[in-house]
Amino acid sequence: MHTTSMQATGRGMVQVTRDVISLFKLRIGVLIMITALVGMAITPGPSVTWLQVLVLALSVLTASASAGAFNQYVEYQSDRLMKRTARRAFVTGALPHHPGWLALMALMLAAAVTAAWTAFNGAAALHVFLGAFFYGVVYTLWLKRRTSMNIVIGGLAGSFAVLAGAAAVDPGISPLPWLLALVLFLWTPPHFWSLAIANSDDYAKAGVPMLPVVVGPQRAAQAVLISTVALFVASLLPLLYGAGWVYALGALAGGLHFVHKSWLLVRNPVRATAMASFFASLIQLSVLLAAASIDAAIR
Repeated sequence: MHTTSMQATGRGMVQVTRDVISLFKLRIGVLIMITALVGMAITPGPSVTWLQVLVLALSVLTASASAGAFNQYVEYQSDRLMKRTARRAFVTGALPHHPGWLALMALMLAAAVTAAWTAFNGAAALHVFLGAFFYGVVYTLWLKRRTSMNIVIGGLAGSFAVLAGAAAVDPGISPLPWLLALVLFLWTPPHFWSLAIANSDDYAKAGVPMLPVVVGPQRAAQAVLISTVALFVASLLPLLYGAGWVYALGALAGGLHFVHKSWLLVRNPVRATAMASFFASLIQLSVLLAAASIDAAIR
């Protein structure tokens, strides 16, 4: 009996952990945090301490988490209509949909911005704030239900993380971090549109005008390919501003893989090829960020 109770408690803790990770969107938050650290790594300037690196990482992660939770708080009703989001904690009732969460989210964002300002400067703090603001307010509240271009502008949220990392080293921000921020901006649309093609029925049920819902999967797939090619070209621009051969290999390998998968998506715009394109986008960004970090370390 005691063992059974302990097992039930263990399963309950595991589920709570999953609910928290899902609520704060920690998986994508970690990726955004990494982009900030890469922005710091590729920026020339005075060396930073490990404590400052930790403050930057936690500031960006906490700000991203607050925006992710706000997104779920606002959209819990429409999340009920989508298979992909129907198990989120506010939907199932695993976590109460209570205004107290808004206070927590605001406190998290304030703490993140204050930490960045204290450890670095106002420019770094501003970019930490803007990343959360563009996802939580500009994308979620203003654009998502008004235009099929919602994710294009919303993609600036990831760009600000790169700029936050760069500004932490040099508030002036050199060309290389700006170009990496451009890459993040161009990466978001084909990444998300691929996922939206795979889940277009869900978005249609929820009344969200994602591009595949508005123009159909074929035209959306063509938009994915065009934007992926633009992303690939942009990812090569840092080579004109000092990026080395390791970065070049990463940009070519990851970029060509993503372009190939998006081309296959155009040929056959179904869920399988859309998810393949989506995962290729994650591979492309991961390889690019790793290559940029290694390249900066050996130069």
